[in-house]
Amino acid sequence: MDRRKSLKLIATGTLAVPAVIAGCKTDDKKTAAAVEPTFNLDRNPDELKYEKELLAKEKFFTDHEMATITLLADIIIPKDEISGSASEAKVPEFIEFIVKDMPSNQVPMRGGLRWLDMQCLKRYEKTFKDCSSQQQLELVDLIAYPEKAKKSKELTQGVAFFTLMRNLTATGFYTSAIGVKDIGYAGNQPTQWNGVPDDVLKQYNVAYTEKELKECVSFDKSS
Repeated sequence: MDRRKSLKLIATGTLAVPAVIAGCKTDDKKTAAAVEPTFNLDRNPDELKYEKELLAKEKFFTDHEMATITLLADIIIPKDEISGSASEAKVPEFIEFIVKDMPSNQVPMRGGLRWLDMQCLKRYEKTFKDCSSQQQLELVDLIAYPEKAKKSKELTQGVAFFTLMRNLTATGFYTSAIGVKDIGYAGNQPTQWNGVPDDVLKQYNVAYTEKELKECVSFDKSS
């Protein structure tokens, strides 16, 4: 499925609609590796302090959950001839950060991952990450299209979870260096002002003086 074009639109919209999905508790938590936030012109000391506190918190997702998130993210945005995959853009790490920054996403994400594994165990007798690529895509295709899946009550939770996962993946990818390059956004670029166009000057019956042309509006009309 060619998802990139539609995901570019999702990335500029609402981040996610929280889904009420039952979560599951786990004790398989590890401390996240400390990564020191660095200062730049877009971030003030308070933001850096807050980010440092979040990074110092215990890792929310288990290794099993992170492996599943990585697989899902790369199904949503795979590597292609234009750019790298979601995991190469560090989308899983972004999602780990988001659920710490926005705890309201924790239950929907954990519950959705659990739902995904239970469905795979029921259908294939394996968890999602241990299924074949074909089996993974079969299940994803069941929940990736809300209109198509809305007739099945069994899939309601899965559809809500995948919508959240897709929104987080698109947001994480298209706010990364890889994603920004994929969009083709060049940012502010230096340019040359060539003065008021001749037709506008004539319309208002004004003209530049020789001094203005020499000192203020040095431009090449051929450009």
